[in-house]
Amino acid sequence: HGIPVALAPILFVVEILGLFTKPFALAVRLFANMTAGHIVILSLIGLIFILKTYFVAPVSISFALFIYLLEILVALIQAYIFTILSSLFIGMAVHQEH
Repeated sequence: HGIPVALAPILFVVEILGLFTKPFALAVRLFANMTAGHIVILSLIGLIFILKTYFVAPVSISFALFIYLLEILVALIQAYIFTILSSLFIGMAVHQEH
């Protein structure tokens, strides 16, 4: 409605790409944050078996529990960010009545 006719096909492609990349970016962000915490916890617990000594166990388990609590905090923050970004993206996609 206010763009040159020659730019309409290019803008159409850009808008379609934007519709798919925003949810994909949210999904990748959520997946990376969930996976990173689990990998750190698994590596801390794995230290017990790699070093083959039980003297490392209390320190390793303590750090793993700390990371687990941090992961819960990160999950709450991610849920908040996911909700805010989703509502922003939906709000941008829906046209407001004048």
